[in-house]
Amino acid sequence: MVVEIGPILQDFTIIMVVASIMAMISYKLKQPMVIGYIIAGMIIGPYTPPFSLILNFDILNLFAEIGVILLLFVVGMEFPIEKLKKIGKKALVIAFSEGLGTFAIGYFVCQALNYSVSDSLFLALAISVTSTVIVMRILEELDMIKEEATIIILGVAVIEDIIIISMLAIMQSVSSTGELSGLELVTSVGTVLAFIGGALFIGSKTIPKLVNLIGKTNQHDVIVVAILGVAFGLSYIAFEIGISVATGAFFAGVLIAESKVHAVTQVLTTPLKDMFGALFFVSVGALMDITKLPLFIVPAIILILVSISAKFFTVYMASRSQGYNTQTALRTAFGLSSSGGELALVVAKGGNDVGVTSSFILPMVGTMTIITTFITPYLIKIGWKVADHVGSSAGRFPIPFRKDRK
Repeated sequence: MVVEIGPILQDFTIIMVVASIMAMISYKLKQPMVIGYIIAGMIIGPYTPPFSLILNFDILNLFAEIGVILLLFVVGMEFPIEKLKKIGKKALVIAFSEGLGTFAIGYFVCQALNYSVSDSLFLALAISVTSTVIVMRILEELDMIKEEATIIILGVAVIEDIIIISMLAIMQSVSSTGELSGLELVTSVGTVLAFIGGALFIGSKTIPKLVNLIGKTNQHDVIVVAILGVAFGLSYIAFEIGISVATGAFFAGVLIAESKVHAVTQVLTTPLKDMFGALFFVSVGALMDITKLPLFIVPAIILILVSISAKFFTVYMASRSQGYNTQTALRTAFGLSSSGGELALVVAKGGNDVGVTSSFILPMVGTMTIITTFITPYLIKIGWKVADHVGSSAGRFPIPFRKDRK
């Protein structure tokens, strides 16, 4: 098979030029880059009149898959095993209450909207996601990164990411069999848990030592090749046993985070993650059939409201049950209320990859991601002011906003 390099170079050039232009526009408008990348994909995609600017979508999909692996790999490196062990029981309770509560509520709402079981499951999981990157960046910009509620939000977000990734792996595994019997479900759950358990138990005893040994060479190119070998290796094993490559990549990152050269590996892989992550978001935008926007915009808005409400209620109630005061509980609830982000798109594409969701699910989740990414900063800013006011009225001695905060 002969591959012509010309068309591939042309596609790659168009992708990078349009993506960089939209990223710059997003930067100037002070919006997250992900919005610019998605819109760039929509511009060059086949569903935007008058014609597609891309010739070979197989190449774009390949880049997207690599993007998913590198994106989740770098996310995993933020959560070493020791850090996961230190996450308190309170954060664990809040995370499970939020994740499973929002998923259950979302599923029943989707069923009420007459969506199929598969569409309902993947949509419910997508709206259960909170973008850790976006939320933490906003809190950092607002100089709230050291607040008690922020620490809780980070702990909950870590656990939630693991829950979402594990549930995606289970749903893809079950969907690929075409069965929903009790035996198939148990087998799929068992496969995912065995993979995660094996990766953490066996991997934690071997991978960090191997990476440390390679790190002693002080050869950055060798280190990069080695850690990428771990990332793609675990992703391949996950793929072969029928679960999400994102799961393998995430836990590969967790294992690399246990090594002594963790900080170096993170710096070295970030540019790769940024590039292929951008390609992933562009590919999602390209696959979004915007001609179907009139069909799903109203349900999308309904699901956004359901997601925000369900997250706020479950987080607030769980936080109060764990002994946090009104102000902290409200701050945490507002901070975790926004849905969307990169994992929501990974979930939507995951359903598309195994061919069990309708064609409108990906553009629907993409549209929801754009909307929620835009409103998240305002939700947090206004929500935390409301939390301070209510907390003050309740006599909870809240931490006052500093005058230099905008």
